[in-house]
Amino acid sequence: MIRTRQTLSRVSHKISTRSKSTTASNSNPLEGDAGNIATHIHHKMTTFLAVATPIYFLSPTDSIPSAVEKSFGALIAINVSAHSWIGLNYVVTDYVPKVNKAMVGPARIFTAGLGLLTLAGLGKIAVNDQGGIKGAVTGLWKKKEQKNDKLETK
Repeated sequence: MIRTRQTLSRVSHKISTRSKSTTASNSNPLEGDAGNIATHIHHKMTTFLAVATPIYFLSPTDSIPSAVEKSFGALIAINVSAHSWIGLNYVVTDYVPKVNKAMVGPARIFTAGLGLLTLAGLGKIAVNDQGGIKGAVTGLWKKKEQKNDKLETK
């Protein structure tokens, strides 16, 4: 009986001292991982990206109107940047305090800036006329056309 109480007290101590990633905390807008709502949103974004990204990349380019493709690319860009921002906040919450607690604030500012930079970059790619995100990714594997710049001799 005493052993059971000791075990229960250890378990309850571990639960109460766990990381703040899934517990509510201050209402700092830079804490993208604060509370169960953020965890719920993060999981919904993960599901959306897992389903929508392959559909977007595997759909034929000719059959989708340009406006629909751009809006879907922008939606994917928003989800990727928000998903990475929240995920990096989990890393900041769980690991940065182990190194230096004073670095938590600057690390959150860095992750917010990185998320905004990701959104700006992917957003710009998503709405360009070069094929959007799909065109940029498929362009990585296309063979470059070599121009014949040599002067022809007569």
